[in-house]
Amino acid sequence: MGERHCLMLHGFTGGPYELTPLADHLTRKGTVCHVPVLPGHDPDLRTLGEVRWIDWVHEASVEAARLTRQYGTFDLIGFSMGGLISAYIANRFPIRKLVLLNAAVYYFSPLRFIKNLAFRAQSNEWFNWNEKKRKTPWRATRQFIELNKQMRPELPQITVPTFIAQGEQDPIIHPKSAQYLYRKLRGEKEIHYYPGTRHMICLEPEAPLLFKSVEQFLDKK
Repeated sequence: MGERHCLMLHGFTGGPYELTPLADHLTRKGTVCHVPVLPGHDPDLRTLGEVRWIDWVHEASVEAARLTRQYGTFDLIGFSMGGLISAYIANRFPIRKLVLLNAAVYYFSPLRFIKNLAFRAQSNEWFNWNEKKRKTPWRATRQFIELNKQMRPELPQITVPTFIAQGEQDPIIHPKSAQYLYRKLRGEKEIHYYPGTRHMICLEPEAPLLFKSVEQFLDKK
């Protein structure tokens, strides 16, 4: 079997660092991982308010087209907002297998959000999170909401084998997102919950369990 390639798409206001631990794990197993930075997601988010949802989809499509030309087929992993964009890509390119991590279908559960604020207020995460929220333009948030609206119709068209992962303590993406995905997707699929995991699923204590399960899913005949 030839070298395997994987396109990985990060989340809203995030970057490749959200997926780096999983990319490192898959790289050690022989997969070549491609993790582009989506438009507006420079480290300081200076240009995030200047881009539209279609710009994120276009950039992911350009990378998918490049991988298609070079390798014919590849795996696709999407985290949070990247999971929504992955639905579009999976319906238009020769994806071998799809992995959706805390995909942003249903978001912002108020009760979970408040609990998360309390946790962050007692930890070193508070300053970094508050700074990011302060720098996120409202226009960009509106584009994220529009992306969610535009991508939902793509979900019932997905037929490739799909691995769905959801952190049960996620304060941003409601766990019912995973069940929604499982009902809508038409191909082979499996669903995994991580009871102690919040939103940053690849950076959480249960991440090694996730990585092993993703590896097994991608290796399965």
